[in-house]
Amino acid sequence: MNSKSVADLNIGESAVITSVGDDCIDVHCHCLRLMELGFTPGQEVTVVAKSPFKNPLAISVRGTIIALRKGEAECIKINSNGSGD
Repeated sequence: MNSKSVADLNIGESAVITSVGDDCIDVHCHCLRLMELGFTPGQEVTVVAKSPFKNPLAISVRGTIIALRKGEAECIKINSNGSGD
């Protein structure tokens, strides 16, 4: 199964979160922190900005813009048919 993550989106693209950290095996994973920040399944996210080297990313979720490292953004899985509207 080829799953996309928030890190795969381009600036202005939106998608709906399908899972957070399903592939995490580290006990000290940041997945719980991401969920506490509002990155939960069913929420729509939009990439607002990326730095020149794509790290960090500015993501809009629940009306708030949050900066995430690329590794953190890769933990947030999205639907494959996100739109840029």
